[in-house]
Amino acid sequence: MKKIHIALSIFCLAILGIAIHFYQIIYSTQIGNSTSFYIKSTDSIAQVLSNLDAICKDINNVKTVASLKKYNTPKPGRYVLAKGMNANQIINILRSGKQTPIKVTFNNQNYIEDLAGRLAMQIEADSVAILRSLTNPDFLDKHNFNYKTALNYCMPYTYNCYWNISPDQLRNKLYQAYLRYWNKERQQKAQQLNLTQNEVIALASIVHKETQYKPERKRVAGVYLNRIRKGIPLQADPTIIYALKEKQGKKVIIKRVLTKDLEIDSPYNTYKKRGIPPSAIAMPDIDAIDAVLNPERHHYYYFCASADHLGTHKFAQTLRQHNRNAYEYHRWLQKQRIHR
Repeated sequence: MKKIHIALSIFCLAILGIAIHFYQIIYSTQIGNSTSFYIKSTDSIAQVLSNLDAICKDINNVKTVASLKKYNTPKPGRYVLAKGMNANQIINILRSGKQTPIKVTFNNQNYIEDLAGRLAMQIEADSVAILRSLTNPDFLDKHNFNYKTALNYCMPYTYNCYWNISPDQLRNKLYQAYLRYWNKERQQKAQQLNLTQNEVIALASIVHKETQYKPERKRVAGVYLNRIRKGIPLQADPTIIYALKEKQGKKVIIKRVLTKDLEIDSPYNTYKKRGIPPSAIAMPDIDAIDAVLNPERHHYYYFCASADHLGTHKFAQTLRQHNRNAYEYHRWLQKQRIHR
């Protein structure tokens, strides 16, 4: 009996040792610090485990659990692996596909190509695929946009989505936000101004470029709307800069518009063409669009950058007043040696 008891004890100890060993494999801490782990749509299980090796304390333990749980089909996405997670928890979350959403943000994009690049920095899809989706001719035609106005439906909000969202799904998400912005109240305001939604956004892009000082935007919008009502060309320098970049290259840096620039042959030359340009010259922020829809009512027809308070403008009702303000600002530019 004594030998039997000894044998049983040894057997139990062996079983206990195996149990402890497997417990350590399954439940010992693997993640030292919380981290985001990305699985691409093209990743194999071998690639996933290889990538886990860089953040787990003992990849062999993770591989063992993956094998035991038959984890052999990766589900793409972004997963947050929290500090203190063990191999069991890691494999459970990856196998379940319960990824953590990301916040996609963007603003101040000058061109649709810029936006595609910005989005590609935040989701799995590359900029080429995103641009192709954003400018899909069938989508644009269906919703009354074109390549130039495609930026108009991309509202600069924060969007919650999954990292592996498809370009078309993201595009549709942007368009739904655009529809939510253009509720009945805003549509009515645009109609009262005798402007289409695209014209509102195009004008807002000019207001946005003219001033970063938000308290001034409604007044600037009021100036342009006054000029439109009177049939006076907008004479907006940002549109000249846009036209120059269209001709010379988008990366050209232009700090000052010269008199000779006002002769450029372009539909965006608001010194020669009356009314609103055919498309936005950049992505306006929501504040600028709201400023156009809720303009300040006044009798100003001119404004010029102020040399006294940089970042703001001086407004004028008459050309004589405006010329005086412009002279002061041009003299300041000369002192600063800003020639181009």
